[in-house]
Amino acid sequence: MERDEAREAKAHAAQVARTLTERVVRASSADAPTVAPLAVGLAPRDDGGYAVALRYRLGLPQVRSLARKVAAEVGEVGTTVDVRRTGRIRPLARGPVPGPRPPVITAQAAGETGRVRPLRPGVSIAHVDVTAGTLGAFVLVGGVVHALSNYHVLAGSPAARPGDLVLQPGPADGGRAPADRVGTLAAVVPLAAGTTATVDAAVALLDDPDVDATYPVGAVTATARALGGETVGKIGRTTAVTGGRVTAIELDDVVVGYGEELGDLRFDDQIEVEGTGRSPFSRGGDSGSLVYREDGVALGLLFAGSETGGENGRGLTYVNPIDAVLGALDATLLA
Repeated sequence: MERDEAREAKAHAAQVARTLTERVVRASSADAPTVAPLAVGLAPRDDGGYAVALRYRLGLPQVRSLARKVAAEVGEVGTTVDVRRTGRIRPLARGPVPGPRPPVITAQAAGETGRVRPLRPGVSIAHVDVTAGTLGAFVLVGGVVHALSNYHVLAGSPAARPGDLVLQPGPADGGRAPADRVGTLAAVVPLAAGTTATVDAAVALLDDPDVDATYPVGAVTATARALGGETVGKIGRTTAVTGGRVTAIELDDVVVGYGEELGDLRFDDQIEVEGTGRSPFSRGGDSGSLVYREDGVALGLLFAGSETGGENGRGLTYVNPIDAVLGALDATLLA
């Protein structure tokens, strides 16, 4: 299908999922889902067209059967419908509330978990009360240099306030205040229980604007919207430089578990990436990594993932569109 046709089919799939879910709720017990437990988007095909992407997680009542019924209503699996099972999707760092996946312990991380000056992308960073995530990129806000990462890395909870300390490395990697202070929390895109979000993002005002923005692929100054099928890379605190492929775009109703304080949050218009080869594209602690094409153009900000799913079974990664991130923070990539 062409993209516009696929978008129409996606809208139909979402409506079918909602209708079927309402029937399940009326006919079964209170443990049935009250909203469709399916993410619906577009999956790129080798011929340049698109299929409808359906993503479901086992462990929810009747969800596998629901996915099959929606697929049957929309088209043919493998041709016009791409159905995949995911594991539980969680943010890839841990804050002061239980739930998000903790970072891989320092000794087992392949990325940079130590103290790095000048700052560069891919290093461990976090709010003083968060374990560890990744410094994704440097941006200008009001003409001043800031570090870009996720809300759950640089803030961690609704209790965080502008001016809170940000450490490099993050506390899980030995960062301590005030010796490892590199800046302060400047702005966040709020996340709230019961709402649908588009981005998990925040920026920190840096104490020292002298940074290395060229690591590891040169200066990333341009952005683009993911079209699907792109070969991408990222550098993260845990898995360092990894390669992947965009396997779905415009995914709506991606459910991410943020723990007791925020609960399960739904995200719309997300990008899905799977690792190439035998390795995962990301693991716990890679939250905040900038995801870029082979030509160094930024596509998104990595924020969540599952431990299972994908062609190699090593999990799927979820990414906020970079233009949505920058727009929400009134920021531009550092040139």
